[in-house]
Amino acid sequence: MSVELKPASVFKAFSEINKVPRPSKREDRMMDYLVAIGHQLGLETVTDEIGNVVIRKPATPGMEDRPTIVLQSHMDMVCEKNNDVTFDFDHDAIQTYVDGEWLAARGTTLGADDGIGCAMEIALLRDTDIKHGPLECVFTRDEETGLTGAERMPSDFIKGRMMINLDNEEEGYIFVSCAGGCRTNATFHYRETPAPHGYFFLSLAVKGLTGGHSGDDINKKRANANKLLARFLYTQHEKRDIVISDIQAGGLHNAIPREAACVIGIPFADKEQVRADWNIFAREVEDEYSVTEQTMQFLMESTTSPATVIDPTTTRNLIYALQAVFNGEFAHCQDIDLVETSSNLASIHMDAKTHTVNVVSSQRSSILSARHNVANTFRAAFQLAGADVETGEGYPGWKMNPDSKLLVVAVQQYRRLFGKEPFVGGIHAGLECGLFSEKFPGMDMISVGPTMRGVHSPDERMHIPTVKMVWDHLLAILEAVR
Repeated sequence: MSVELKPASVFKAFSEINKVPRPSKREDRMMDYLVAIGHQLGLETVTDEIGNVVIRKPATPGMEDRPTIVLQSHMDMVCEKNNDVTFDFDHDAIQTYVDGEWLAARGTTLGADDGIGCAMEIALLRDTDIKHGPLECVFTRDEETGLTGAERMPSDFIKGRMMINLDNEEEGYIFVSCAGGCRTNATFHYRETPAPHGYFFLSLAVKGLTGGHSGDDINKKRANANKLLARFLYTQHEKRDIVISDIQAGGLHNAIPREAACVIGIPFADKEQVRADWNIFAREVEDEYSVTEQTMQFLMESTTSPATVIDPTTTRNLIYALQAVFNGEFAHCQDIDLVETSSNLASIHMDAKTHTVNVVSSQRSSILSARHNVANTFRAAFQLAGADVETGEGYPGWKMNPDSKLLVVAVQQYRRLFGKEPFVGGIHAGLECGLFSEKFPGMDMISVGPTMRGVHSPDERMHIPTVKMVWDHLLAILEAVR
């Protein structure tokens, strides 16, 4: 039995948002939509050079002396879809449906990360009855692929010094710190060599994995499709001569890869043994991940022989590096039950035009030195294999403020509304709060949001009842903060 979409004003705004294409770095139509809302409401609306938007709403009568509260969410979304779904994220509206108590999308990411945060801000801007002090509703761009909106925001763009970030994915959790992160890319330059005679070519694919957020879900024992494919390639390379003519695996740097595929060639005499090895490997992996990966698929089929393949030395080096490189939770926090450091082998893509194989990974840690260490672990594996390796500057973590007045109010109001204690702690995912803590020294921040699952994958869904809980909590904070 489905539930009613409440609060109606929030879900109305969310429905509008999901009709607006907003891939990362291509959020212009979302910016126009937000600016139009600000102008329609007669509110001060400002955009900065990179495209962040702030809409300022005056306090309700009698609350002019309250501190300005900044509400912040990001306007872009992760654009992932199932391979059998035809969808254009630059033009098509997200198709949502209700499944019991959950809201989901048909074959694509839902966009609740962070469309629901934007929707709450829009609902607040439109409402004329809610009691609050001065509000600044801030919408940042390009959070998902580099946090460049927050990074390049001018230091005078935000006036308030209390911020509620609405990019949290677990109701009942008030986050007060987050991990910092960086991206490390490795590039192999290969020579094209003629496909060997007497070889049989096979297409291999791993599909149907759970995937998820490369930070928040990294410790949930979910399989990484890229690592599974690498495991099989390594064992085969140790047994026999194999060649690779194509490899396309994984997707976004901040998503645990759900699918991986490649085309390999093996001596014709070995084809039946390779098929048997693949079936044995599939059964072993299915047993290994019997709890977390119940829909995984291992596909193998014969394919036509290509004209060229990757040269043997690069093939060997690529396979060895992919097998050797670390993936998953690297270290656990010593003082709280939280992932401290991790690495995600995100994508492997061959480009026949440039004769390169590009491997993308992301590293996260709440400790800067530990983040450098795990990035160097990735770097070393690929440097030994002869790849060109580059690590970006990354983004900072967010350290808890032990004197947060906003947190005290948030905890008090949560306890009053729901009769229980919220969890207060950190998150292994990156939040823009890390950049804001550097850009706006002294900013008092917390992060809240409704419960979501499968974020950054087509399985993304949002728990409908928790949207109202977060909304009620948010309004209580706005009314109580002094």
